[in-house]
Order: sequence, then structure tokens, then C-alpha cells
Amino acid sequence: MKVSTRGRYGLRALVDMTIHSNNAPVSLVQVANRQKISLNYLEQVFGTLRKAGIVVSVKGAGGGYKLARDAESITVKEVLEALEGTFSIIDRIPGEEQDAVQEAIEKLVWSRIDETVNTFLERFLFQKCIDCFINPA
Repeated sequence: MKVSTRGRYGLRALVDMTIHSNNAPVSLVQVANRQKISLNYLEQVFGTLRKAGIVVSVKGAGGGYKLARDAESITVKEVLEALEGTFSIIDRIPGEEQDAVQEAIEKLVWSRIDETVNTFLERFLFQKCIDCFINPA
């Protein structure tokens, strides 16, 4: 799986927003400027993250976005799946008939890779991304 700019920029913008939030909403204009990402693009990304329950938007003066939950309860898998969809190393075509060789490879190789990556992303908390930025040792 190659993570698209949507996933990469989304994760980057979330880390930026969180480290600059001081528990207050952060303007996407500020995030876009710091990260050199198009504001229109970030608005689309954050709309998706809002629908997924990862961020909340705050209207009015001093408004912006903030995490919907504590960073320790958000997984990187949750963020990437909201932005990219379900992870799979190969494209699976629903209803496609497979022969015995295809089924064996699916079971022994592709499904195991998918499981390993999904387990890693599930265990990797968003808070670790923030911690790594704050303490890059």
C-alpha cells in the first residue's frame, strides 16, 4: 500500500494542529501556512476527519479544529482508514472467482501482510506521533 498525499498530509496536519492547540481550536489557515499545504485541500481532509469522529470543528471567532478525543485513544490506523480507506496490499475485486493457486497465495501471503500491517497501525497510537515530534530522540 502506498499512502497518498491525503493520508500523509492529513496525519501531518493533525500532528501540527495538536502540538499547537494548547487545548484550544486551531485554525486550518495556520496549519496550512506552517505545513505549506493548500487550505482548500486541508478543508476537505478535515471534513473527512470530522465525519470520522477524529476532530471536531468549533465555529465563530477563535474557532477551528481540535481533536474529538484524547490523542492516546486515536490510532494511526483510524486516521489513515478515514482518509485512505481500508488497508489491503492488493486490490480485491468483490465476487471475483479465484482458483486454488490464487486462494493459497491470498491466504498465505496477502492476508498475512494485511493482518501484520493492520495490527501495527492499530497499536500505533496518534500520541506517539506527537511525542516523536516533541522529543525526536
